[in-house]
Amino acid sequence: MTSLWHDRFHGEDKHRRNDHRSPFQRDRARILHSAAFRRLQAKTQVLGVGMNDFYRTRLTHSLEVSQIGTGIAAQLRRKHAEYAPLLDSMSLIESLCLAHDLGHPPFGHGGEVALNYMMREHGGFEGNGQTFRILTKLEPYTPGFGMNLCRRTLLGILKYPALASKLSGDLPSTQVAHYRQLRAKDWPPVKAVFDDDATMLEWVLAPLSDEDRSKLGEIFRPADARHSKTRHKSLDATLMELADDIAYAVHDLEDAIVMGIVRRDQWLEDVAPVLCNNEDDWIRTELAQIDRDLFSREHHLRKDAIGTLVNGFVTAISIRNKEGFEEPLLACNAELDAGFDTALAALKAFVLRHVVQKPELQMLEYKGQQIVMQLFEAFASDPERLLPHNTQARWRAAHEQGHNSMRVIADYISGMTDEFAMRMHQQLFSPRLGGLHELGPE
Repeated sequence: MTSLWHDRFHGEDKHRRNDHRSPFQRDRARILHSAAFRRLQAKTQVLGVGMNDFYRTRLTHSLEVSQIGTGIAAQLRRKHAEYAPLLDSMSLIESLCLAHDLGHPPFGHGGEVALNYMMREHGGFEGNGQTFRILTKLEPYTPGFGMNLCRRTLLGILKYPALASKLSGDLPSTQVAHYRQLRAKDWPPVKAVFDDDATMLEWVLAPLSDEDRSKLGEIFRPADARHSKTRHKSLDATLMELADDIAYAVHDLEDAIVMGIVRRDQWLEDVAPVLCNNEDDWIRTELAQIDRDLFSREHHLRKDAIGTLVNGFVTAISIRNKEGFEEPLLACNAELDAGFDTALAALKAFVLRHVVQKPELQMLEYKGQQIVMQLFEAFASDPERLLPHNTQARWRAAHEQGHNSMRVIADYISGMTDEFAMRMHQQLFSPRLGGLHELGPE
């Protein structure tokens, strides 16, 4: 593996006593100790923060994704010994999985849609793009270079390796009179890197040949989609994405079962037929009747069923070659076997339909969406009056240099936890006078 993938954008000359860590171990430490990572403990995963202390937040979700990701990597090393050199660092996989949600704003998808709408004329907003921005610019490990991670780590975090301007479709034909009337489905974010971060994207992709860069940049427009999407990503990114999908489909399902949000009869109607008629023998044998344990009142039976599901997906992943790439990190992708891919899609659709789209949760998401848009409107109206001093300085520098100063406001709001955003909203809009102590540090 070329040493170019170990390079960091900002040169480092750290002389730490007896520090023999690998580059990716250093990356993992920077992510784990970052403020952005700590904030995930107070950001919504699926069920809102504060509704109950049992279920997942963005932080516990990221930890579980990391555990699943290293499990996938270990399985692939055994299954594909010829690709072991590409899977030589568990710390790299942990880094990607721990970092993958850093850019998600408060209030989940509601906050993302809100910021995307408010940034509609300033480059838009999307959680994955914000993750890349935190890692490469915002997190104050360095003065202006973020965590200054290895190039390969940054390549692995790029689920959508293209600029937003190349993928963005047309804005909705009918503009809303007021953002309270905003329909979330009309404002899906562009899954991409922000144009404001083009320099860092260029640096990450610099070791690739012209042919590889051209192919990696291929895009397509899914049917009925507002925006285009990228076709390709690196091996590391596919592994991280599979770990994320498994954690979402299985562990968020577990939360919903424990909380009584989903019922066994819904499972039997939506998911059981997919498993019973699956093309994979193991799925038909082992998972067709898993609902008995999955919805059991005996906690150990339910946990065993969850473990069976996770194990089934993790061990059904293989490395497959993709034609047309010279760089091994792009020529190989991790993919689920066909039958398991169908099963995972069924689980994700089940969680989406019966949990995420549940009206009670959508009301909370709508409320968060309104909070974020009102905060953005206030800060944008008079940034040098209302923003904290550090953020004011960043806004002023961007404004004076002709850069995108609105991105600074989006950075500030997206970094808020759910609770901080609610307290800030109350401080600005509640008739009750608040004190300086109520907000805490920036």
